[in-house]
Amino acid sequence: MTFSLGIVGAGQFAGVFAKLFAAHPGVDRVYVTDVVAERADALAERLDLAGVHADFEQMLASDVDAVALFTQRWTHGPLVVQALNAGKHVYSAVPMAVSQAEIAAIIEAVRATGLTYMMGETSQYNPATVYARGRHANGDFGRIIYAEGDYVHDMDLGFYDAYKYSGGADWKKTASYPPMLYPTHSIGGVLGAVGGRATSVSCIGVRDQRGDGVFDKDISMFDNDFSNATALFELDGGGTMRINEMRRVGYPSHLRESRFRYFGTEASFEQLAEVSVWQDKEKVTDVSSVLATAATMGDDDDALADVAPALRDAFASGMAEVHDASRLPREFVGLPNGHEGSHHFLVDDFVTAVNTGTLPPVNAWVAARYTLPGIIAHESALRGGERLPVPDFGDPEAPVGAADRRG
Repeated sequence: MTFSLGIVGAGQFAGVFAKLFAAHPGVDRVYVTDVVAERADALAERLDLAGVHADFEQMLASDVDAVALFTQRWTHGPLVVQALNAGKHVYSAVPMAVSQAEIAAIIEAVRATGLTYMMGETSQYNPATVYARGRHANGDFGRIIYAEGDYVHDMDLGFYDAYKYSGGADWKKTASYPPMLYPTHSIGGVLGAVGGRATSVSCIGVRDQRGDGVFDKDISMFDNDFSNATALFELDGGGTMRINEMRRVGYPSHLRESRFRYFGTEASFEQLAEVSVWQDKEKVTDVSSVLATAATMGDDDDALADVAPALRDAFASGMAEVHDASRLPREFVGLPNGHEGSHHFLVDDFVTAVNTGTLPPVNAWVAARYTLPGIIAHESALRGGERLPVPDFGDPEAPVGAADRRG
């Protein structure tokens, strides 16, 4: 079985994924659209894609079976619902949405249509998450009592350029995006390893003092002046999870922008920028080599032409020893990867789910558990750290209906 796919948004992130979708044997045609038509034309020509659509609406009216959204982060929720209601399966870049209402609408649309929805959370296949998930499945941690997820990405390391590229002359309005509304790289790496969900949160936001017009309430379209935020969550199993979302931080995010720690009653695992260790009650074992990744593209690769130099390592990093690539199509061998080896797995997850009518790992219900806690955390920060309950949409539900649900 194969299906056709439309790429929505031809910016910095889309090209590397378009190449993988086009190479996957489960996809027969790939189209692209962008609000900047020249970008769509250039991507279609560079990758020899099947064609270009003038806009999102024209793509939804076409016979493509699925769409992959690589638009600006606050736009995903409504676009997902529109695509599902048009009969298209949906792959969405993170985050899932920016409000509880948008998340609820996506889940309702998935239920109503029976179509595939997947959020492309890279931390699901971060080597640390994969390693911890395996050790947890084996019972090696004992009971997980505390975990940390940090997304430590300073604005100076590529984000200014990225926002200028996507935001145009008014880029400062969008560069103030609240850190806790982009929580999935940190939360996903914790819950992607240990499972479960957050049940309550208290969050403190740090107001920015840089004075450069970013994170300035008078300019921000989000009325936001938090550049950093720290949240403490209660988990349904009785443990706790601390999440950091930092945009002003002295940290080498080009080496590792997401990092994790997990503490159990029997053992623990900690990850720093270049060192990772497994620890029990007797000894410390350096496992850095198991998690190490190597580049899959050179700095001069055409796919990185529009990517800020400080972001290129993340866009090009490949698999680690801990990854099991045996499930992947042979067509992926030698192709560029990214975000510590996650891109190949994410593309294969979506294609497999669409073609088999099964749930992808980061389905709508899991995506909600990776996204909604951050939305509630931001509300807590606005309320001075007040502890708030984190709602839940329930456990994943198997798709209703048919082996072939394509319209």
